[in-house]
Amino acid sequence: MHGVNQTAYGLWPAVIFNILFFGLFVYSAFKPTTKRDWRTLGAFTAFMVALFTEMFGFPLTIYILTSILGQNYPVLDPFTHANGHLWVALAGGSPVLFNILHPLSNVLIFSGLIIIAVGWRGIHAGTGRLITKGIYRFVRHPQYSGFMLMIIGFLVQWPTFITLIMAPILMVMYNWLAKKEEKVMLNLFGDEYISYMKDVPRFFPKIHFGGNKKKSSYNHMEN
Repeated sequence: MHGVNQTAYGLWPAVIFNILFFGLFVYSAFKPTTKRDWRTLGAFTAFMVALFTEMFGFPLTIYILTSILGQNYPVLDPFTHANGHLWVALAGGSPVLFNILHPLSNVLIFSGLIIIAVGWRGIHAGTGRLITKGIYRFVRHPQYSGFMLMIIGFLVQWPTFITLIMAPILMVMYNWLAKKEEKVMLNLFGDEYISYMKDVPRFFPKIHFGGNKKKSSYNHMEN
């Protein structure tokens, strides 16, 4: 393994390995079946390709920033692994920040994977019924919530110009796909789904303060 003070670029086998590793994990958790599922997975895969290409292959963001800022760039050696982390570099190469952000990003990424897997199981346990048991008590589209959480985790772990541009585009795309799915659900379940929509948020659970948490009594078939 390369240390944080060593150059960690041009490692194309590492690029391919990480894309395949996370791609297979996401595929196994998401289990795409429809064209919409494959579109969702494909967009996220493109995000991972851009991310790992810059993380281990060619640091385009660092080259652009160093060419613009020159001697004003906040670290002396921008091409070590730690200083290649944009948030760390902007903080002057803080090793403390590096050691905080990487564990935090891993928690976000793997939490997202778990949410995707749990959401998928909820979809296929529905058998035609409207279900809100389990994770669907808290969000209407947990699989998209999981993808969003993973995107945020990867941005914490290794932000780049390309992924910072892609992230909001993906968020908008997932929101659009969720709305399309909700139209289908409204046609299937009518007022029952309208009540469910009023009670449960789309992607992120409500934070309840005090003891006034409202219990959901609806069921949801798919996210």
